Amino acid sequence: MSMVSLPGLKELIESISRERNLPRLAVQSAIREALLKGYERYRRAQNLERKQFDEDYFENFEVELDIENEGFRVLSTKSIVEEVDNTDHQISLEEVQQVAPEAQLGDSVVLDVTPDQGEFGRMAAMQTKQVLAQKLRDQQRQMVQEEFQDLESTVLQARVLRFERQSVILAVISNFGQPEVEAELPKREQLPNDNYRANATFKVYLKKVSQGQQRGPQLLVSRADAGLVVYLFANEVPEIEDEVVRIVAVAREANPPSRYVGPRTKIAVDTLDRDVDPVGACIGARGSRIQVVVNELRGEKIDVIRWSPDPATYIANALSPARVDEVRLMDPETRQTHVLVAEDQLSLAIGKEGQNVRLAARLTGWKIDIKDKAKYDYAGEDAKFAAARTQYEPEEDDMEFDELEDENQDELDNESFDTSDDE
Repeated sequence: MSMVSLPGLKELIESISRERNLPRLAVQSAIREALLKGYERYRRAQNLERKQFDEDYFENFEVELDIENEGFRVLSTKSIVEEVDNTDHQISLEEVQQVAPEAQLGDSVVLDVTPDQGEFGRMAAMQTKQVLAQKLRDQQRQMVQEEFQDLESTVLQARVLRFERQSVILAVISNFGQPEVEAELPKREQLPNDNYRANATFKVYLKKVSQGQQRGPQLLVSRADAGLVVYLFANEVPEIEDEVVRIVAVAREANPPSRYVGPRTKIAVDTLDRDVDPVGACIGARGSRIQVVVNELRGEKIDVIRWSPDPATYIANALSPARVDEVRLMDPETRQTHVLVAEDQLSLAIGKEGQNVRLAARLTGWKIDIKDKAKYDYAGEDAKFAAARTQYEPEEDDMEFDELEDENQDELDNESFDTSDDE
């Protein structure tokens, strides 16, 4: 069998495998695909018969690497037929039986169609080089997808590499001993208090591993996602890791709508162990545990509150640090509530630019209206909600009419009629 020599093939495979952190088999596969594309380019250039080569024309061709002898061969699988219409895909039975008398029509044979060393021209070699570079990039993207797919929604250590427009390009590792991979931290996922200087290190939340063959980093990471807060507490509080304390809900505003309001998070915790204080466990002695989380988030304000199955108690806790006098669940169906506080607690309950009550509403899932207890009109507010409910409820007469109409329809459905002529 003939062979096209490729001096240094073995060393090329080894060096690419080391530099790109790809298995040798993956590198060999990329080289075979690239050489096949180069052979296609060679055949198109030598197309003296002006054949029309479809996209799948060369599917029956393959490249075989000879790593020990540093070269390659091109093989073609051809069908045995009586009369040959296409010499690339078919071979005559008579020709095959000269070397294999047992061959039958419809069988397939693999033939060596390797061009001579000098025929595999410069253009084919350039095509091979271009395709090889693309295939290696594709292999790397696939490796990244496979390596990081199971790490979505987890936290990784990252290092700042460079800046592209408003995004920060970070280097992250998968904790599997693999080299660093680039990840993108978009502007909307950054924290306003972070200092993204070169080589600075951060913990980031892996939001998404992109699919496809797009350019640039495939990993989308975040510093603003609530999942980062959950991870930091779980990592710092042994009771959470041991499932003695559980995080029930998190509401985070890492990028407030106004620059005059800082990032803030509310986190609701609970426990089934009566001897454990879940809030105290998260805060730690003299605030030691929560301070680690705050430092990692660059001074972000964090409220740890006790979850309760009673909505009124839960809402009152969620509005911490404000003191709540009364919680009135005005409409449980639409989850609307009035929270009554003293006049000196109004601004604290609402928060700067409404941030405190906004986060409490997200945390509890209730629409919260803060009211001054001294000025609150109990009867008037009750009347408003009663009127609103009545507006959407059907009137009693209409209900009786609907019920009567349904009964009449049932009677019609159940009654049988004799359609024969009377005698």
